[in-house]
Amino acid sequence: MLKTTLIVAVLVVAGVLAYAATRPDTFALQRSLRIQAPPAKIHALINDLRQFNTWNPYEKKDPALQGSYRGPTAGPGARYEFKGNRDVGAGSLEITGSQAQQVTMRLDMTEPMQASNTITFTLVPRGDATEVTWAMQGTSPYVARLMGVFLNMDDMIGRDFESGLTALKARAEQT
Repeated sequence: MLKTTLIVAVLVVAGVLAYAATRPDTFALQRSLRIQAPPAKIHALINDLRQFNTWNPYEKKDPALQGSYRGPTAGPGARYEFKGNRDVGAGSLEITGSQAQQVTMRLDMTEPMQASNTITFTLVPRGDATEVTWAMQGTSPYVARLMGVFLNMDDMIGRDFESGLTALKARAEQT
């Protein structure tokens, strides 16, 4: 009986490991929200990392987060290096591109695992409002694919994006 249980357990583990290996090696996720403010006002709250961190949900996850700014105040080259608890991790965020209706950033994580992802904020005018889309894409190493068997990363990160967009909306819609 013990031998059969052991064999079944090994087969289940092998099956999970094999299934994880078949999952995509890249990921992409995004969330959008309509904000009653012009694109220029919203752009200023994203393109300046100090302003960005006033509504960034990850900044609020760890009150003891340690961060420092490097480079220009805003636009390409503006960089924020951070180290926080396990919910936030450690790494850097750098603006790599900035246009009137789009800001692109590179997120390099060093903890809890190494990762390099591209973040894009797209601002599309919709009458007197702006539709803001926060998107992220990157590679999915085997460990992340294995975690994805048990955790829905799109839901987990998506909730943070939704929270951040709601905070951005509140900030941008202030008079």
